[in-house]
Amino acid sequence: MTAALVGAAAGCSAIALASRARAYCDAAWEPAGRFEMAFLLMPMVPGCAFLAVVTASLSRELPMLLRPVPFLLVLALVVLVSFATMGTLDGYPGNLERCGPDNVPPWWPRWLPT
Repeated sequence: MTAALVGAAAGCSAIALASRARAYCDAAWEPAGRFEMAFLLMPMVPGCAFLAVVTASLSRELPMLLRPVPFLLVLALVVLVSFATMGTLDGYPGNLERCGPDNVPPWWPRWLPT
């Protein structure tokens, strides 16, 4: 049960992070872009919850202290990939004063991929 809730929260966080980046850079944040991000909540939240439950059940054979590691790594990877694909629209005409042509906001750490 906890794995499903953490997975659902990761799905919501992924959409919120991508939406915040789009809004900050003014890239695809017109009504159609907002609808797209709201529409993506429907598959993302249950999908991440399902992925979390599967990962948690597959990691039951690990020692107790190591069980959360694959679970959290998979969810972090999903959040990063969704940000890179949905949040940073490379080449989309955004606000060049706030973000570069790659639409990566300045608050995003440079050591994380986009």
